[in-house]
Amino acid sequence: MTVDALTRTDAVSEEAATEAPVDSTPQAETAEAPAEAKTETPETPETTEDATDSAVESPKPKRGRPKVATTAKKTRTVELTLTVTGTADGEWQAELKNGAKWVAKGLEIPAAAVSRAAKELHADLSGPIDEVINAARELQAAKVAQLEAELEKAKLALAELDA
Repeated sequence: MTVDALTRTDAVSEEAATEAPVDSTPQAETAEAPAEAKTETPETPETTEDATDSAVESPKPKRGRPKVATTAKKTRTVELTLTVTGTADGEWQAELKNGAKWVAKGLEIPAAAVSRAAKELHADLSGPIDEVINAARELQAAKVAQLEAELEKAKLALAELDA
C-alpha cells in the first residue's frame, strides 16, 4: 500500500465516522494493522525450517470429539429368549432362542423342574406357575380316581365271571 492509499482510507474513515455512530475501535488503527503486517521482513530459510519442524512434531488434531478415557465398563448384552409352555395335563416344554436363531425347540421338561426354576428366578414368577401346576395336579388326581373306580368295576366283573 502506498501512503496515498492510507491517507485516502483515513479521509474516508473520518467521513464515515462523522456520518455513522461512533465505534469503540478507531478506523485508523485497523487500516494500519495490515500495512504493518506487510512491511515485515520475509522469513529466512532457517526460520522456515524451524516452522516446518514444529508442524511435523505436533500432530494434527483429529475431527470429531476427542476420546476421553472412561472408567465405565462396556457391557455386552446377549438376548436369549426362553419360552416355557405348559398344558392342563401337566406337560411342559421349553424353547430357547438366541437373537433370531433357535437353539432348542420342543424340549420336554418335568413340572417339578419348572416350579424349582420359577422359585429360583423370582417370587412373582413362581406364584402363577405353581397355580397352573397345582391345577394340573388336581386334574391328574381326578383322572387317577376315575381310572381306579373303573379298575374296581373291571375286577368285580372278572370275579363274577370266574365264580
